[in-house]
Amino acid sequence: MNLLTLLIFTPVLFGLVILLLPSSLRASFKYITLFATLLQLCFSIYIYLHFQTGAAHAGISNEGQYQFMQKLPWISLDLGTVGKMQIEYFVGIDGISVTLLVMAALVMVVAAIASWEITSNLKGFFALFLLLDMAVMGVFCALDFFLFYTFYELMLLPLYFLIGMWGGARREYAAIKFFLYTLFGSVFMLLVMVGLYLSVKDPVTGSHTFNMIHMMNPANYIDGSVFSVLNHATILGMPARTVGFVILFIAFAIKVPVVPLHTWLPDAHVEAPTPVSIILAGVLLKIGGYGIIRICMGIFPEVALSGAFWLGLLGVISILYGAFNALAQRDLKRMIAYSSVSHMGFVLLGIASNTAEGISGAVLQMVSHGFLSTMLFFLVGVIYGRVHDRDIYNFRGLGTLMPRYTVYVMVAFFASLGLPGFSAFVAEAFTLAGAFKSHSVNGLLPYWMAICGTVGILLSAAYFLWTLQRMFFGTISLKGGEIWKTALTDLNLRETVTLLPLALIALALGIMPALVLGKINDSVLALVAFTQNALGK
Repeated sequence: MNLLTLLIFTPVLFGLVILLLPSSLRASFKYITLFATLLQLCFSIYIYLHFQTGAAHAGISNEGQYQFMQKLPWISLDLGTVGKMQIEYFVGIDGISVTLLVMAALVMVVAAIASWEITSNLKGFFALFLLLDMAVMGVFCALDFFLFYTFYELMLLPLYFLIGMWGGARREYAAIKFFLYTLFGSVFMLLVMVGLYLSVKDPVTGSHTFNMIHMMNPANYIDGSVFSVLNHATILGMPARTVGFVILFIAFAIKVPVVPLHTWLPDAHVEAPTPVSIILAGVLLKIGGYGIIRICMGIFPEVALSGAFWLGLLGVISILYGAFNALAQRDLKRMIAYSSVSHMGFVLLGIASNTAEGISGAVLQMVSHGFLSTMLFFLVGVIYGRVHDRDIYNFRGLGTLMPRYTVYVMVAFFASLGLPGFSAFVAEAFTLAGAFKSHSVNGLLPYWMAICGTVGILLSAAYFLWTLQRMFFGTISLKGGEIWKTALTDLNLRETVTLLPLALIALALGIMPALVLGKINDSVLALVAFTQNALGK
């Protein structure tokens, strides 16, 4: 059995076990879920440790360089004289995938631990949770576009129910908004996927293919097809390849989320239960960034480069808009949600630079933000679970009441604002270096974009430090008085065991960024060379 297949489908097997067990054993569901995610984490760490580096294993547009590959016939249809329709179960990873896999696996473990506070309909919750886990892992491993799309859409259903059934007071509104936004992007993605399938042929069999790696090679496009590199076909008066790129970009930009496609995120975060907020921020947002790198840049590289200014501009707008909105929030969870919009803007800025520094910074930012946002939303869940309130102005002096909790909040805040020694500092520094370098090396981005990114870091320091000052320092003053004072106990063992590894990882990636950069470097260099060659053609 292929390791990636085990990684992907282990959660759903345990989900089936939970569905088959009687409700009288509901107390065991959380332990089964935690075991499934821990087993998955062990698989991902094994894959990470055995992942080979070097130019011969860079991946990107070379199918033979992907690792842990498995390719099996899945859907086969004989079309007569036209040939065969062959859809494959095709999985494999390169340097960009492997670090995100480990990050996602750890985030799912933390989300599983946070799920222990769920009290209603445990069978349904944990079954949907594990189905979502399978879909998330499948997205990072799929190399067949049809398979990728299947996993991508499969995430939508469990998230809709997890928010709509176990969320807050406005959970139905938040769930429907999230569903409609995501479905809007996905439906049009389906049209582009079909167009690419009809435009590309497998170089060996001559049949049409959904193989994403074949889609990256201009030689595999049929002359006269709608997305052929040499054919200047148009759709609604615009170049077909540009239209294809824009549609795919919008689908992934909704997930990132990029301003102005971000409005589903604050509502979803505020209404979602803590474990779902952790998955949304820690994993789902990264799928958007991964999709832009793997599919938008991989299949339409020349369009990505010619539109780099607009990608960078959207990144800068997201950085500043998210930061200013975070400054204005009273709800702690909504503030962190807007900070995610700002921090994910750096990912788009780094990708737009098309430099090794910028793309490396973007991937490291995704990994770093995955851990840090998980830590932040878990910390919000701790305080909300005690007093069912998140209003920043209803708390003061928590540092005296909850000293251990305050230490972890300070670590998460300082790491997120980009303090040297933590992971976000290295990620944002590389992203800004790439944006600066881009102007002189390839002329894609002007200098002022990097300067605006720096202002975004300054604003992140403002809202994090202001929140720290208002909630944790000064004389104890709580809206709920003595009742709250009694309820606000410090971290217990379960919470400490969850938060400590996240804090150590944020520190480790800041001191030893090679843990990520060493794995992604060859793939990033291959991606930069690939896109530059495409532009030259």
